[in-house]
Amino acid sequence: MMLRPGYPLSQESFPIDVLLDDIVLTHSLFLPTEKFLQELHQVSFVRAGGMEGPEGLGRKQACLAMLLHFLDTYQGLLQEEEGAGHIIKDLYLLIMKDESLYQGLREDTLRLHQLVETVELKIPEESQPPSKQVKPLFRHFRRIDSCLQTRVAFRGSDEIFCRVYMPDHSYVTIRSRLSASVQDILGSVTEKLQYSEEPAGREDSLILVAVASSGEKVLLQPTEDCVFTTLGINSHLFACTRDSYEALVPLPEEIQVSPGDTEIHRVEPEDVANHLTAFHWELFRCVHELEFVDYVFHGERGRRETANLELLLQRCSEVTHWVATEVLLCEAPGKRAQLLKKFIKIAALCKQNQDLLSFYAVVMGLDNAAVSRLRLTWEKLPGKFKNLFRKFENLTDPCRNHKSYREVISKMKPPVIPFVPLILKDLTFLHEGSKTLVDGLVNIEKLHSVAEKVRTIRKYRSRPLCLDMEASPHHLQTKAYVRQFQVIDNQNLLFELSYKLEANSQ
Repeated sequence: MMLRPGYPLSQESFPIDVLLDDIVLTHSLFLPTEKFLQELHQVSFVRAGGMEGPEGLGRKQACLAMLLHFLDTYQGLLQEEEGAGHIIKDLYLLIMKDESLYQGLREDTLRLHQLVETVELKIPEESQPPSKQVKPLFRHFRRIDSCLQTRVAFRGSDEIFCRVYMPDHSYVTIRSRLSASVQDILGSVTEKLQYSEEPAGREDSLILVAVASSGEKVLLQPTEDCVFTTLGINSHLFACTRDSYEALVPLPEEIQVSPGDTEIHRVEPEDVANHLTAFHWELFRCVHELEFVDYVFHGERGRRETANLELLLQRCSEVTHWVATEVLLCEAPGKRAQLLKKFIKIAALCKQNQDLLSFYAVVMGLDNAAVSRLRLTWEKLPGKFKNLFRKFENLTDPCRNHKSYREVISKMKPPVIPFVPLILKDLTFLHEGSKTLVDGLVNIEKLHSVAEKVRTIRKYRSRPLCLDMEASPHHLQTKAYVRQFQVIDNQNLLFELSYKLEANSQ
């Protein structure tokens, strides 16, 4: 399929099952899914239709192998593919019509039948499936019952609840598809405002703005979609007229800065580390391996297929800010030093759990400039913990392309939660380092390198995570705490808190 000529595709240099996986994982770099399936249909059945003998049969058997692997890999994502359902069903019917040709592949045809029966295909002309349960979007509704449930993957067609704020900080709650466009969101907001008999201008006079806790504003364009999962930790959507854009101010900080011990002072490091690992494993498992390709290469599926990856990246940032927030809200110097010690213990335990995402996030939180400048607090830390933290800083040091981290993770056996931003960095390097098309033909070497990186994700998740955690009221309280952190992500405010604690630290 449009491969560069001269590239060795022998079993010795490039096993056929690896090549098949490479193409399925990376085809969106050069062909939208619908066109990819149309091409498969054309090559395998239209062009092979008049062929007799081994060549025609070989093409049809190759089509069966490709379709099987495609369905196995995509599964839940196919409900998001507008035009793929009909083509897959056509290919299936053509294969089953010639079932007698596949006598030696009986298990494969049976597997194809099972997949087509179980994979949810989106057929545009067919009646819409029954409505799914509406999900509260990550962090927008802090409900204990919601945060304690096992997380499942978000899809673009999922319906969610979300709040959209007005300039006076009142809000409307709308029901929307995760993949909705800005124009659709504004339509829902306008309808809600009219229904509540609140004054509102015409729909086209409203604009949608993402406002961060720092006050930074981003005007969203009407055609943009899937904006919900791109919001920052404490960012919110505002609907307003163009005249009121400049006057928009962020919502008040959710955390009330007041003396007194927070939950972190009452929980054991082992419990926190285990709950971090368990939650991040859930989030990591929700990310489809193809989201990594789409996130970096912007395939035709667009942002709707990267929602789970974006939520995992936001969570990493949230944990980092949680560490800084908890340290800087602790006013007593002795307790603050004890808190540093506790976070270093948590980092060590996360590393022991092979949860390198949490490990990195906690270390980066302690390395936040507003925390690291607290010289008097760090001096109270026992030497053993100072040395341990230096080792952790060395492990997260990006020098020599993260050599220390790569050596550590290479020795780990699954299950592993990797530091996901580094995988995206590696994929970006592969993307920018070579062309996808060379003289109009697909660069199969690049596709192979990208697919190899994606296969590492598959390896990390190839075995289940097993953590021994007791089920008790205290356990549920810690679980709820870990899954719904309230953090300050405004760096200016973090520095203000830092200078109040130690005005003259260098």
